[in-house]
Amino acid sequence: VQLVESGGGLAQAGGSLRLSCAASGRTFESNAMAWFRQAPGKVREFVAGITWNGDSTHYADSVKGRFTISRDNAKNMVFLQMNSLKPEDTGDYYCAAGSRWYVEPGGEMYDFWGQGTQVTVSS
Repeated sequence: VQLVESGGGLAQAGGSLRLSCAASGRTFESNAMAWFRQAPGKVREFVAGITWNGDSTHYADSVKGRFTISRDNAKNMVFLQMNSLKPEDTGDYYCAAGSRWYVEPGGEMYDFWGQGTQVTVSS
């Protein structure tokens, strides 16, 4: 089982990036998916999550109204559209597959993790 993130890079404050996560080895159509991030020197934090069928999404307060998570179960992919980026959004972003169909903010509830993609936002 493999989760592979892409789409990270350098952006200016106020700009946008779209992260993608491609899953292989099994399908996750029955599992919640989420994005986490870890800034330099800080602990990993929950960013956004989506239920198995995409009917419900959850966001950290720091990204509400700016980030949008979505999924395409037919393609076994998850996306994170990031708009109005801020320097504090800088970090490594990780895709994760949950053990349940609903979203949990705790990282311990996720069984599979990608290697991460780096996002750097300059001021």
